[in-house]
Amino acid sequence: MKAVLLAGGLGTRMREETEFRPKPMVEIGGKPVLWHIMKLLSAQGIKDFVICTGYKSEQIASYFANYSAVNKDFTIRLGDESSIVYHGDHDESDWTVTVAYTGADTMTGGRIKRVQKYVGDEPFLCTYGDGVADVDIRGLQEFHASHGRLATITTTRPYSRFGVIDIAEDGGVATFREKPQTDDWINIGYFILEPAVFDYIEGDATTFENQPLHTLASEGQISAWRHNGFWQPMDTYREYQMLNDLWERGAAPWKVW
Repeated sequence: MKAVLLAGGLGTRMREETEFRPKPMVEIGGKPVLWHIMKLLSAQGIKDFVICTGYKSEQIASYFANYSAVNKDFTIRLGDESSIVYHGDHDESDWTVTVAYTGADTMTGGRIKRVQKYVGDEPFLCTYGDGVADVDIRGLQEFHASHGRLATITTTRPYSRFGVIDIAEDGGVATFREKPQTDDWINIGYFILEPAVFDYIEGDATTFENQPLHTLASEGQISAWRHNGFWQPMDTYREYQMLNDLWERGAAPWKVW
């Protein structure tokens, strides 16, 4: 199974980091968050990636085009680039990575549609390139195969951004609850999609989370995989700091490799 990674957005809510690089290239522990997502997938058997780029796409392209030079020792005769010899190996030597420029202003559905030619005629995983989770990918794949619908969406119940106060009828404060888990389920990506889903996407201006998903749901073609583990998007500088702190303390739940 291939994985399509959506890595073309502007990341405007993290301008401290994304003014100079795309959000998927913002680092956790010295490695891009995109790399962390790929390591999670690779550890569970998915090692063929299609990366949909847009904003500052050249940085993602350069990172993977020069991956061996960055991650291994090498010898080169200056003036003859073809003479380069790499020494040793790295753990990602069995990855296949396709970097596809999908437009600066293309929406999520349009990005997926643009890489149809690289995906082929098999089901594929698709997720966002700016957050980490310890999703059970093999369990997700088995669930998708079991229900026969065109799409599976991974959902979770997030924690409230704010503490909650329970107020009695007379106005008295009964209890304080610090950032409780909500009752509602939300989309966190990690879709598994059948190739027929491409037919639900009209073009570059299509936001996948709107018309395509709504239509699939109305036709009874989506099932939800419930993820009860860790999930954290990296939408703000505070979340960036929190994820780096988890990594530095050796407490990163998404590190399953």
